[in-house]
Amino acid sequence: MEKLMGRKNQWKYAFFAALGLLLLLHCAPKSEYEKMRQRELARGVRVDSLFLGMHFGMTAEEFYTHCWELNKQGLIRQGPKNQSVEYQLEELRFPAKMNFYPNFSPDRKIYEMPVAISYTAWAPWNKSLQGDSLQLDVVNMLERWYGGSFLKVENPKKGVVYVKIDGNRQIRVLNDDFQVKVFFTDLTYKKQ
Repeated sequence: MEKLMGRKNQWKYAFFAALGLLLLLHCAPKSEYEKMRQRELARGVRVDSLFLGMHFGMTAEEFYTHCWELNKQGLIRQGPKNQSVEYQLEELRFPAKMNFYPNFSPDRKIYEMPVAISYTAWAPWNKSLQGDSLQLDVVNMLERWYGGSFLKVENPKKGVVYVKIDGNRQIRVLNDDFQVKVFFTDLTYKKQ
């Protein structure tokens, strides 16, 4: 009988220890990024604008028609291997190109816009044109375009990431050696 009571008490202690751990983890302080994300989504404000007249919710047909018009004006052209759209950036310290192509939802609407930006004259031996200095240059440009400032986040896997959230629109800027990747994401979109 004593053995049975001892096992019951062990289960009680294990249960309460697990419950305490869950409560502790739930009450752990949130990171600045998590606070910003929660605060911006709670505002209920929609910010769908991207760049060059594109926006979240734009249909694939609207995107292709819009790009065709921008191409006729000489503002954009086909990117490498015809797999992206290329835009020449004059807003950075050195000439650069921006390649992009949206991710579409199953109903063919833009919910994310991945962008790759690189200096035109990049070379492995040219230290002033490496990704880390380009990342700061891109963040400064995006702050001019969208206002406000970006939060610097240390990510153990991705290094330094800069993030800005306005309502539903999140902009992340990552360094990838010779280029910078920028992700515009609609945080209210739920993947199927």
